[in-house]
Amino acid sequence: MSANKILIADDDKVVHESLGIYLKSEGFEVVDVYDGKAAVAALDSDIALCVLDIMMPEMSGLDVCREIRKTSRVPVIMLTAKGETFDKVLGLELGADDYILKPFDSKELVARVRAVLRRFQPKQAAVVSDEKCATYPDLIVNLTNYSVTYMGKQVDMPPKELELLYFLASSPNQVFTREQLLDHIWGYEYIGDTRTVDVHIKRLREKIKDHPNWSISTVWGIGYKFEVKSE
Repeated sequence: MSANKILIADDDKVVHESLGIYLKSEGFEVVDVYDGKAAVAALDSDIALCVLDIMMPEMSGLDVCREIRKTSRVPVIMLTAKGETFDKVLGLELGADDYILKPFDSKELVARVRAVLRRFQPKQAAVVSDEKCATYPDLIVNLTNYSVTYMGKQVDMPPKELELLYFLASSPNQVFTREQLLDHIWGYEYIGDTRTVDVHIKRLREKIKDHPNWSISTVWGIGYKFEVKSE
């Protein structure tokens, strides 16, 4: 994977021009596409990060993100002109790493690109270091190969859901506020509301049911914890 090749998918040429100027001045190489299908076709191992507009011809940015996550963990930043919580949360559920509202300052988006890439690099390094794995009866959360085994079966989930589950499970019985979880999973640079955490917890509970030995517990008025019960 190239460290500086950015895919920009947006049907607005002004976005490409303004963002491209700043990205190129910062040493990034830019790949410009103008619809969703072209974005999927352009994705390869050299792309370091994707910037996807939600509203695009052929395929929406959300559909493109869904397709990307079937085969790749490449970082994704969503662009949305709506500013609706639904769009933000859905994008993050599908595996986007950040989002920014239109109209945006090009310098801010470049800063977001750098911030997301910084968060992504340590994750890549972890693959070649000691295995990161949280193991409990009937549950194995492996951050090294991004897999979850529950009741003996593999469970598919977007990267952020898996990272949230691993973070909680690797610190059993420790209570985390929603703000702390946003900071740890989405990064200090992430600007979002705490409902994002609630939605991800809800999705996890739909896939990973409470176990006699452990559960994802709500601590009312504070946040969440991975509660380990006496065996």
